[in-house]
Amino acid sequence: MPKRFVVAASEFDDSPRFPEGSAGVELAEALTAVARQLHETTTPHGTLSAAVRLAVRFMPGAEHAGISVIERGGRPHSGRRRALAWTDEAVRSAESRHGDRGPLPHWERLWTTPVARIEDSEADGDAGGLSALGLRSALSLRLRADRRNLTVLTAYASKPRVFDENATRIGRLFTAHVGIALDSATVRAQLTEAMRTRDLIGQATGILMERQNIDAASAFESLVKASQRENVKLRDLSRRIVDAHGTTAG
Repeated sequence: MPKRFVVAASEFDDSPRFPEGSAGVELAEALTAVARQLHETTTPHGTLSAAVRLAVRFMPGAEHAGISVIERGGRPHSGRRRALAWTDEAVRSAESRHGDRGPLPHWERLWTTPVARIEDSEADGDAGGLSALGLRSALSLRLRADRRNLTVLTAYASKPRVFDENATRIGRLFTAHVGIALDSATVRAQLTEAMRTRDLIGQATGILMERQNIDAASAFESLVKASQRENVKLRDLSRRIVDAHGTTAG
């Protein structure tokens, strides 16, 4: 289960804030600053954490922000959702409230369109329970999507009709940068894990070579066969061997 984050936007006063009424050059400079901070993160979790607090600083009208993942269900509104990052308790409550009962109603549209907005949650009947949490406007943007999962970044405001076409345009530019940074952080995390796995398997192979007085190829083959026989991942089996060896040696 992905790690969750609680980030208070007020803790990041040095983050770039979008200058209202700014020209294209100023927007480009602000986006550059955002991209730099996003790419300074070293893990996917760190990128998500940075994204929600930067959204509040950068997106016009945004007072709160959250990122959630939705798992597609067999029927409309039947998929499970899980909050991954949020700026405050109101967002955490809004994006976690329904749990396994499905996503916020307007999120369902994001499977087929990149943007979904709520102009006034109170006037819309408050199907997602947003107005009760003081969240009247919402701008939801598709961050990632595949056949089974949809990752959504949502900005919220306490007043109705906050997010206009300009805010939506800025939001889409921001989300594009978040997506690139998240992909980059994911690749780095996967490479790091692959290196750790390689080292772990190498250690286990060395232990088997010493125990059984065999060469590296034979030790690795023995490890693979044991993994298949016990239906255990090679990485996990290697960790067991290394841990057991450490305990014995100690």
